Amino acid sequence: MNLTGIIAISGKSGLYRVLAQGKNNIIVESLEDKKRVPAYASDRISALDDISIYTYDDDKPLKEILVSIFEKEKGKETISHKEDQAKLKAYLLEVLPNYDQERVYASDIKKIFQWYNLLFKAGALVIEEEVAEEAPKEKKTAKAAAKKGEETSTDEETPVKKAPAKKAATPKAAVKAPAAKGPVKSAGKATGAKKVAAPKTGSSRGK
Repeated sequence: MNLTGIIAISGKSGLYRVLAQGKNNIIVESLEDKKRVPAYASDRISALDDISIYTYDDDKPLKEILVSIFEKEKGKETISHKEDQAKLKAYLLEVLPNYDQERVYASDIKKIFQWYNLLFKAGALVIEEEVAEEAPKEKKTAKAAAKKGEETSTDEETPVKKAPAKKAATPKAAVKAPAAKGPVKSAGKATGAKKVAAPKTGSSRGK
């Protein structure tokens, strides 16, 4: 549930969505009638993201309480803030059993239910977990499709890559062919041997 940019202004009923930042003010839009008005630094502004409710343990963010009401009502509107105070208190005890009954006033309880219904009518009550579950499925499907595409392209390219390898082997064999250099060298040695042996046959010292 995303409450970013939604505020309450002290002295004004309802909730507002921040639209733009001015030099000395901000432009806000009412969630009820969509009217746009300026809000100034002198106004007491509370962002719903920053509001918490006192409990006997740690303070509970308003966002989590609204999610609990949303789940209890199965995504529908809840009871009116104009209901009897005893009913509103009993309802809050169901979704937040450990709220501090001394520090949370009747006016605070009314605001919780009033704000919930305002957000509901404005279409601002969307559970983030539901969106988060769909995102991995889309990514997984995209990855599977990409992987399948890679396998298909690999299979198509394999024969093309193998064909040049066979052609390249022929010129290498042709380069090694001049093994005729061996006989040329041995012939040279034989010729030299005859030249050394010639002086022995023509020697006159023995005679």
